[in-house]
Amino acid sequence: CNGWYFPYAVTAVGATHVLLRKVDAAEIVRLIHQECVTHLCAAPTVLLSLATYLEQSGQSLPHRVHVITAAAPPSPAIIRTMEHLGAELTHVYGLTEVYGPFTVCEWHAEWDDLPLEERARKKARQGVPYIGLGELMVVDEAMQPVPKDGATMGEVVMRGNGVMLGYYKNPEATEQAFRGGWFHTGDLAVWHPDGYIELRDRKKDIIISGGENISTIEVERCIAEHPAVLEVAVIGVPDPKWGEVPKAFVTLKPGKAATAEEIIAFCRERIAHYKCPRYVEFVELPKSSTGKVQKNVLREREWQG
Repeated sequence: CNGWYFPYAVTAVGATHVLLRKVDAAEIVRLIHQECVTHLCAAPTVLLSLATYLEQSGQSLPHRVHVITAAAPPSPAIIRTMEHLGAELTHVYGLTEVYGPFTVCEWHAEWDDLPLEERARKKARQGVPYIGLGELMVVDEAMQPVPKDGATMGEVVMRGNGVMLGYYKNPEATEQAFRGGWFHTGDLAVWHPDGYIELRDRKKDIIISGGENISTIEVERCIAEHPAVLEVAVIGVPDPKWGEVPKAFVTLKPGKAATAEEIIAFCRERIAHYKCPRYVEFVELPKSSTGKVQKNVLREREWQG
C-alpha cells in the first residue's frame, strides 16, 4: 500500500507493507492473491489499468479489497466497475499543502439502498473535512460562501491543523495562497445541501467558450460512460470565434472501436451542446510518474504558437 497516511497506520498496527516499483496491473493482482492484500491506495488511472486487466483476463478480485482513491476525481464509471470487481472504494481529496487528504466522502448507511448509479455518483464527491484537520468552504471571488445548492461553483478554501504554514522562502506566493485568511486550493467545486463538496475543475483548466464556463471534469465523466472509452482528458483549444472550445483526448479499451463523430454524438445526447467536445483525438494520454494525466503537455502542444 502507498499513500500519505498509510505508511504510519500500517506500521502502527503491525501490518505488512506491499510496495511496487512501477504500476503493473498483473503484478498488483498477483500480489493481492499472494500477500492477501486488504487495503490498496490507487489513483483513478491506476484503477482503470487494474479494471482493464481483470476484465480482459476474466477475473475479479479474490476477496474484498478496500481501495483509497485520490489524486484526480474518479468518474462514477470507474467506481461502478471497481466495486463490481470486488473493491470497496473510499474517495479522499487533498493537496501537498494540506498534508495529503483533507476531506473524505464519508459514507452514509442509508446510501446503501440507493441504485448503483446513484451510489457511484455519491461516492464520486470529495466529501467533508476529516475530524481534527480543520475547516473547509466553497467561496466566490468576494470570499463569501456559495449556496449549498449543488450547482453554484466556487473555489475550495481550507484552514486548520493540516494546512501548511507557507511556501519555503516564498512570502509572495504564501500571501497570495492565504488571502482572506484561508488557503486557496485553486480547485473549483459545488457545495451540496448535505455539506459535501464535488470538484468541477481546476481554475487553470476551466474552459471559457464564448463567455460560458465549461467544466472539463463534467465532459470527461460524460465521455467515460461510453462503452468503448478507457480513459479521457479534456482541455480547451484555440478557436477563432469562441476563443476556446473543448477537445477530448481519448484512449479506447483494448479491442473496442469508436469514431470521433460517435463520441461527440454520445455527448450531445447527455449534456448541453456547447459543452460537447468540438474535436476528439485518439491517443495514449501522457502521465506523470505517479499516474496523473499531464494536461499541461496536451495544452502546450495545442496552444503552441
